[in-house]
Amino acid sequence: MADARALEEVVAFTSELIRIDTTNRGDGDGDERAAAEYAAGKLAEAGIEPRILEKAPNRSNVVARIEGTDPDAEALLVHGHLDVVPAEAADWSVHPFSGEVTDDGNGGMLWGRGALDMKSMDAMVLATVRSWAREGVRPRRPVVIAFTADEEASAEYGAGYLAEAHADLFAGCTEGISESGGFTFHSGGLRVYPIGAGERGTAWLELTAEGTAGHGSKANPDNAVGKIAAAVARIDAHQWPVRLTPTVRAALTELAALHGIEADLDDVDGLLARLGPAAQLVESTVRSSANPTVLEAGYKVNVIPGHARAEVDGRVLPGGEAEFEATMDALCGPEVRWRYRHRTQPLGAPVDSPAFAAMRAAVRKFDPEGHPVPFCMSGGTDAKQFARLGITGYGFSPLGLPPEFGYGRLAHGVDERVPVEGLRFGLRVLDEFLRNA
Repeated sequence: MADARALEEVVAFTSELIRIDTTNRGDGDGDERAAAEYAAGKLAEAGIEPRILEKAPNRSNVVARIEGTDPDAEALLVHGHLDVVPAEAADWSVHPFSGEVTDDGNGGMLWGRGALDMKSMDAMVLATVRSWAREGVRPRRPVVIAFTADEEASAEYGAGYLAEAHADLFAGCTEGISESGGFTFHSGGLRVYPIGAGERGTAWLELTAEGTAGHGSKANPDNAVGKIAAAVARIDAHQWPVRLTPTVRAALTELAALHGIEADLDDVDGLLARLGPAAQLVESTVRSSANPTVLEAGYKVNVIPGHARAEVDGRVLPGGEAEFEATMDALCGPEVRWRYRHRTQPLGAPVDSPAFAAMRAAVRKFDPEGHPVPFCMSGGTDAKQFARLGITGYGFSPLGLPPEFGYGRLAHGVDERVPVEGLRFGLRVLDEFLRNA
């Protein structure tokens, strides 16, 4: 079990990583170098040899390997990203890059951008392997550690680069764990721990429309703004059909059993209505989706522009790729063109694997009344990049969270924070899993 020093280090490391501003604004605008050097230094202090790798200056990744005790065991990848999304300090109760710990009467609350997504997990990994070094412990399986850049954009400078240029560092890895799973979700008096066993594919789209430019006071049947606006309205109003993947079926079945209701998979919307808060874990993954996010056109009120564009955040379930493209063709119509700006494959991971069973067991050891269940992540992670190397990805960055905490609201949101005792709970669970997986 993680020692007392590790329980202190995980808090200090999370706070110190948050204080290193690794904001990723996209389009290549990011700098993870200082955080990578910090993580590499903590590994080196424990006798673990890290490598810092960059596709471009300051877009830094760290990779290290710990050999296991079983020479025949397949390796396990443990990865976490170093970058964070932007944060406006004026909107926050506590400065987003302070890493401050405040007294909440329950052991303290650690604040800052990355507290949930995902510098806390990075800190847990560092604290865990350093405790192993102090105890002379080695895991059963070889463990490859990767701290990556650019996850909050395209992963071009991070996991994508590592998978393309440094695949040899991940030789022997068959499974991996990373963010977005293993946290406490409260529903109907139950403590549920969703473990990620799938991801919808990313389909970020650009829509364009061409028209005839002219004076705003003149009749104009060829208006680019009208064309793009009509397409965006159709996309926004479209109701995608239910498509249940094996992971989502398993999630619905287990959640229904926990809540004592029939798992009627022929009426998914009705089932979701009866699941109460637990519906939040699956409602975004029973369908593919496409949400308009950007709309741009024109430069002056009395000028009809000849060009208009929009962007759409699409997410695609496994097996729904052809359906998604055909639907976008129909919704855009003949006057609006669309193309992929960024695209990644959907993922699915088995929920009957020894690794998944080990994750369940690790949670239950420290919360015997907790209920680990599989779920499919609505968004995406670096697991998609490592899947190109044949690595099956799971979402498992455990945290103990109180009722009404709002994990989904705070990750990428204002006042992101994590309970100190919940962070220590996560460290214990992660340590248990990594030792025994």
